[in-house]
Amino acid sequence: MATDTATKQMADTTDQTGEFDAYSIAEFCRRHSISLQMFYKLKDQGLMPLTFRVGTRVLVSKEAAAAWRREREADALEETSGE
Repeated sequence: MATDTATKQMADTTDQTGEFDAYSIAEFCRRHSISLQMFYKLKDQGLMPLTFRVGTRVLVSKEAAAAWRREREADALEETSGE
């Protein structure tokens, strides 16, 4: 029975596509094909998405990840149009 409850709770944290509403740092990196080292290097430069804590976990919301991608795309567009 405990497994059924845990499965139901996990299902409640996903959207209609079955994706989670927030990603761990490792999941974010995997989804965006970057290394953990690159994540922390860019985070130190202020170039990573906002994160938040839940207990000891550090998460990136789906919305923050999408905003980060838009910012990176805008930066890339600026760089190419400025050449």
